[in-house]
Amino acid sequence: MKRLLLLMLLPVSVSAADLMICNGEYALCAASGSTPTGKTITVKGKVFQEGMAVCPVLTGRSVANGALMNNSCDAPAGKVWSLFSTVSEAPQAPSWAVAPLVKRTFILGKDSGMSNQWSFLCDKQAKKTNGVTLASCYGPINESPATNGHIKPGAKIITDAPVGVLNPVGGNF
Repeated sequence: MKRLLLLMLLPVSVSAADLMICNGEYALCAASGSTPTGKTITVKGKVFQEGMAVCPVLTGRSVANGALMNNSCDAPAGKVWSLFSTVSEAPQAPSWAVAPLVKRTFILGKDSGMSNQWSFLCDKQAKKTNGVTLASCYGPINESPATNGHIKPGAKIITDAPVGVLNPVGGNF
């Protein structure tokens, strides 16, 4: 519940009408990082470098940005949405064993990045790893989940990804 409260306290341009509660399968990328794909992705008319994050697929209640998902929690066959959750532990790379999610903050540098995977589609992987279904999720690098704008160096980022992860999934505040 603390995570949901934190999300609601962030200064965001996502209106309350855009927030949706989904129930079912979703990818949780909170402790993942992303690797640049060499492609771009457009979010609300703005172009970003695309990153791919490998994330565990969970089942339960999650929070979505309906404006990015055509106001539907239903993902196409073979896909799942990457959403936000209030779980306190989840499977994490590299072993995909369940571990506590540990919040940390960092300052975005000139040569560093972060990734937003919230409310973007993922491809479910057919093979399980350590009993965990994984998904390849695609989202923008250095895009604010709060404003859908570009994040500049010097911004404070919050993530559950460990130190050293490339382009940790998170958000600015």
